[in-house]
Amino acid sequence: MDTKLKADIAESAVTTELLKRGFSVLHPVGDRLSYDLAVDLGGRLLRIQVKSAWYDANAKCYVVDARRTKTNRRRMLRKHYGADDFDFAIIYLSDRNAFYVMPVSIFCGYESTITFVEEDKRQRKPRSADCRERWDLLSDGLLGRKRPKDSLSNSVKPEKGNTEPSLSKDRKV
Repeated sequence: MDTKLKADIAESAVTTELLKRGFSVLHPVGDRLSYDLAVDLGGRLLRIQVKSAWYDANAKCYVVDARRTKTNRRRMLRKHYGADDFDFAIIYLSDRNAFYVMPVSIFCGYESTITFVEEDKRQRKPRSADCRERWDLLSDGLLGRKRPKDSLSNSVKPEKGNTEPSLSKDRKV
C-alpha cells in the first residue's frame, strides 16, 4: 500500500469518526493547504491535519513523522509545521482503529517523530498517550480562547460515559 493510499484511508477514517461524534466536517479541494479538513463549530472553523501512523516492529510502537513531506523528481523535502498551519493533528492507527487528538502546540513540539505506545509495557508512557481519543479537546480548543494551551493538564478531562462534543450554554464563545 503506498503512502497516498494510507493518507486517504486515514482521512476517511477521521472524517467518519468526526461525523459519528456529531461534528460538521468540510474538505478543502486539492492538497495545497497545510491542513486536510476542517470542522465547523458554530460558524468557526477548526483546521485539522490528519496523519497515519505506522508500526515499528523493532521498537514495538507506532510512529508518525511530525513534519510535512514533499517530493519532487530529485529528492524528498521535509519541513516542520508552524503553529499557524492547523489547529489540531489527528493521528490514526489503522490496525487498532485508534485516534490521537493533538493540539498543534503539542504536535509542533516534537522534532521529527512522535511515538504511540499501544501495548502495556513496564515503562513510562510517552507524552502522546495523553492525547489518545481526546475528542473533547476539539470543542475545548475553540471555545473561550484562540489556541489550546501547550499542556493537556489544564484541558477539560474526558467525561465518563458520553464522550460526544457538546456546546454547553454556560460557556462563552
